[in-house]
Amino acid sequence: MAVPAEADLLVIVGDRDAEESGWVANLWQAMPAPKSWVTLTSTEQVTETLDRGLTELRHGEPPRPVGETVGAPVRGQGTGEPAGGPTTAQSGEHHHHEQPHEHSQHDADGDHISPERHAAHGDHESHAGHEMNGGHHGHAGHEMGGVVDGLPMADRADDRDGLRLDQLHVPLGPGLVDWPAGLILRLTLQGDIVQQTGIDSLVPATPRPSFWNEPWLRAVAGERVTRGDAARRLCAAHLDSLGRFFAVAGWADMAARARHVRDRALAGADAAELSALVRPLIRKAERSRTLRWLTAGLGPLPAEHARHLRVTGPAQRADGDAYSRMLVWLDAVGRSTAACDDSGLLGEAEAVGPRGQIDGQAPPSRALLDALPGLLEGAEFACARIIVASLDPDLDELARVPAAGAPHD
Repeated sequence: MAVPAEADLLVIVGDRDAEESGWVANLWQAMPAPKSWVTLTSTEQVTETLDRGLTELRHGEPPRPVGETVGAPVRGQGTGEPAGGPTTAQSGEHHHHEQPHEHSQHDADGDHISPERHAAHGDHESHAGHEMNGGHHGHAGHEMGGVVDGLPMADRADDRDGLRLDQLHVPLGPGLVDWPAGLILRLTLQGDIVQQTGIDSLVPATPRPSFWNEPWLRAVAGERVTRGDAARRLCAAHLDSLGRFFAVAGWADMAARARHVRDRALAGADAAELSALVRPLIRKAERSRTLRWLTAGLGPLPAEHARHLRVTGPAQRADGDAYSRMLVWLDAVGRSTAACDDSGLLGEAEAVGPRGQIDGQAPPSRALLDALPGLLEGAEFACARIIVASLDPDLDELARVPAAGAPHD
C-alpha cells in the first residue's frame, strides 16, 4: 500500500512496544474503517495472526484502539467514556481536530517526491497541503506560532534572502513506504526550502547484526565465508537500495524489476542468470535522461568532504550527487553478479559492506546520517526523499548492541 488510506489491516511485527508509539497511532488514525490490527511476534504464528485480523474485518467489529486486546470494550460504547478516550494520542480513535494528523497522512505517502504520482493526485494533494499548513493563510493578522484549535501554526524566521517568512516544522518517518525503517527527519521549512534538519530513530537495540552486513561480520569473526556469498549479499543490498531510489523518483516499473533481481540473488540464482537479469536493468537506468534530469545535482557530496565526515563505501566513491551515487550502485551490481559463484574465501581485510567499512569505530550508516543534514539544508522539500534514498542508511547497523568480543558493524 502506498498510503495508510488504502489499507484495512495494520500488522505490528516483532516490537510490542510499538503499540504505544505515537507514530503507530498516527498510522492507525489515517486508516479508514473498517480496519483491524494485529501483533506478530513469531514466524510460527504468521497464518494464525493474519487470519485473526481478517476475521475481525469480515465480522465488521468496531475498530479497537492500537494496543487494546480483543474483547475489551471499545471506548465510547457502554463505558461512559467518549469515543477516543482520555488519551487520544495513544488510542488512535481521536477526532481530526484533536491532532494535526494531516502531517501523518503527508508523512505516510510522500507523494510530493514523485512527479507522476503528484500529477495523478492533482487537486486532492493541493487541498491536503493547505490543511497541513494549519490554515495559516486565514490567520495572517494573528501572532504566528503556537497552536490554534489543536493545529500547529507557522513560526516566522529570516530566510536565506533575508526575508521574514513562515517557518513550518514537518516530520518525515518513521513509517513511510520506500524509506529507511525507523528513520525520522524533523524538517524546518520556509516555503518549499529545507532550512534545518533534525535526525532521530526508532530502532530498538538488538544483538543481531544487520542482515546486509552479515557475511563480512562473520568473516571478521573468523568464520569461513566465500567471496561469492559476500558478492551475492552486496548485489542484493544495492538492488534493494536501487528499488527505493527508483520508487521515490516515480519509476515504479524499474523499482519492481530491481526488487525481482534482488529476490533472485537472495534465492541463490547463479551468476549467469543474475547477469542476464542485471544487464538490461543497468542499461535502461544509465540511458534514462528523465531519471538523470530528476536526480542530477541533488545532495552533492564531494569525496573530500565525505572523507572528512568519515563516509566510506559507495557514497564516498561517487564523489558527487544523488545521480552519481546511483551510478556507483549500478556498477557495483554489475561487478558483484559476475562474482556470485566465486568459491574463494573472504579475508578479514575485505570488511567493506554495502554502505562502507564495517570494522571501524562506528557503523557506516552513522556517517551517512551525519552527512544528511548538510545535504538536505537548502534543498527543495520535493527533493528530500530522493536525497535520503541516494544514501539509504541502514538503521539496523545502529541498533546492534554486540556481545562482548563480537565485531561491531
